[in-house]
Parts: sequence; C-alpha cells; structure tokens
Amino acid sequence: MRPLVPPYIETLKPYVPGKPIEETEREYGLTGVIKLASNENPLGPSPKAIEAMRVASQKVHLYPDASSYSLVRRLAEHLGVKPEEVVLGCGSNEIIELLIRTFTTPEDEVLLCKGSFPAYRISVQAHGRPFAEVPMREGYRYDLEAMAKAINPRTRMIFIANPDNPTGTTFGRQEWEAFLAKVPEQVLVVHDEAYFEFVDWPDYFSAVEYFRKHPNVVALRTFSKIYGLAGLRLGYGVMDARLVAYLQRTRMPFNLTIPAQMGGLAALEDTEHVRRTRELNSDGLRYYQTELPKLGAKLAESHANFVLADFGRPAMELYEKLLRKGVIVRPMAGNGYPTSLRISVGTREENVRCVTALREVLAS
Repeated sequence: MRPLVPPYIETLKPYVPGKPIEETEREYGLTGVIKLASNENPLGPSPKAIEAMRVASQKVHLYPDASSYSLVRRLAEHLGVKPEEVVLGCGSNEIIELLIRTFTTPEDEVLLCKGSFPAYRISVQAHGRPFAEVPMREGYRYDLEAMAKAINPRTRMIFIANPDNPTGTTFGRQEWEAFLAKVPEQVLVVHDEAYFEFVDWPDYFSAVEYFRKHPNVVALRTFSKIYGLAGLRLGYGVMDARLVAYLQRTRMPFNLTIPAQMGGLAALEDTEHVRRTRELNSDGLRYYQTELPKLGAKLAESHANFVLADFGRPAMELYEKLLRKGVIVRPMAGNGYPTSLRISVGTREENVRCVTALREVLAS
C-alpha cells in the first residue's frame, strides 16, 4: 500500500490496549477473570455518576451541547480557573491530537521521553511530525536537564507525563521550575498529569499552578482514573485562553456525549468516591511494595495507581502464564522494558490473587 500510504503511517506501530476480560475468558475457557492491566478504578464509577448517566441516556436522541457549557464551568470552578481556560476532549488523548494538529507543522519537531507513555509518539508520528526522544535517567525517571539540552530551533512541543506511565515515577517542583526556566516561550510544554489525584508527596505540583506565569504550559487531566469513567472517554486541558481558542477551531463539534457530560458533572461532586479510591490505592501500593519484592521483583517508585515490576525474566512469558490463571496484567516489552510487567492496583482481593498467581508461575 506504500503508493497510497505516507511512510510515517506505513511504519507506525499502533497502540496496544490491555486485553479485555471477555476476550481472555473466551480464549482460555475461564470465568471470573480479573483485569489489572489498564489502571482502571477497581471501585468502578461513582454511584452519583451512574445515576446521572442513566437519566442522561433518555436524551441521547438529541445532539449534545457542543460547548459542554455546564461541565466546563463546573470544572473551572473546581480548579480555580476561568471557563475560557478549559478545553474538554474525548479522553485526554483527543486533546493530545488537537495540540499536535493545531500548534505544529511537518517542519517542526516534538520532544519526547523514551520509554514514557507511547501515545505521544504514536500521535506525533500519525501526524507526520518528526520527533526526538531523550532517555530516562536512573530509576526510570524523566531527565529534565537532558530534555532541556535537547531543545533546538525546530522544537515546538514537549510532552511530559508526571507521574509517568508506565513507570509511575514523578519529579518535583524544583526540577520542574529549573526546566521551565530553560524552555523558550515559543515551545509548548504539555504536562500530562492523568494520575495527579493519586500522588501523596509534598513536593508534587500541578501545571495548573504555572500556566498563567508561563503561557506555553498546558496541563492535561482525565476522568478515566480516579473518577472511574474510562469507558466514557472524558479528559480536559487547562491552558492560556488564547491556546484554548485555537483548539476550539480544530476540535470537532459534539465530541462529548450527553452521558459523558452529565457523568463528569456528577463525578466531580462525589468527593467520597474519590476519597475511597485514593485510600484503596494507597493500601494497594503498600501491599505490592511489600509482597512483590519477596518474589524477586524490582519496583520503580510509583506515585500512581500501578507498579512497574521487573522480574528479570521475559515479561511476555509471565503474562501468558498469568492469563491462564485468569489474571490480566500488562507486559511492557513494547515500551522498552522486556522483563517488566505493569500491574494496576485492584481491590484487596484482586491484589492478593495477582500476587498468589505470580508466586505460582514464578515457582513453576
């Protein structure tokens, strides 16, 4: 198909999502499979969001509010920003696509961190934009100093995940401010903080605190993780109002469904659900950090709702054996970690079942 397809699409390796429960049960003849592969909320969505979506479903014969008026204003109030500084997307992935489409050209270059969230690279390549990747430093951490040095006259955009996915590592305010001081004002810095609500570390920060002083800074967040609405596809960006205005030119109308808008509104109000999710996650991280090293795993220091565990043996082999025991995790060979699994925090029972299955397959 090369005559019809541009080379950057021909060579593009698509994103590989976590294996669905239904597919695993069908393929292996199992029931009761658990999925700890996609960093989803084990408590599910907020009961308030479920009820709001049930009511909203009665209006799906109508087109949704193209401006998401109510949700934008409630989010702005929640964040302490102006409505015109908020843009909503069908997942934060759509905003990543919009940023690339709106603010870069094929002559520009995008700067990435090697081994970080692969969706950045996939989206950049899908738009035919050249990119450069800077390796992580020791401990699976972003090397912001090296990234600053890698900026050149063609650099137009930088993607940063903090906390990172798939490593779970993060960096603090001092590193961030030192980095920003070296970034030219014409270079957009996209700070993806999808796991922001899980972080319990005094030195952590949000880019929402910085975009007014640094108009080239963009903060990305999502309702997929802490709010348990991954299946709705609802994300948002906070940035200078002038940037939002340009994104509104390239954003397709009706990109958010009525249930997504109403579910998001209700989820924001359910602070108890967020508290319970955060508490469950903290307990799960502590459990993994205690039990997985007993099985010989080396863990990255996670501030998210998952761990990256290096078992020192082929990850795909472990992954396949765990599937046969009804446990879905995520092998990270495709991300450059051939002996590591990314394991999401589940319920207490799911975490114990995962560790038990790992103990059995490692001993076999």
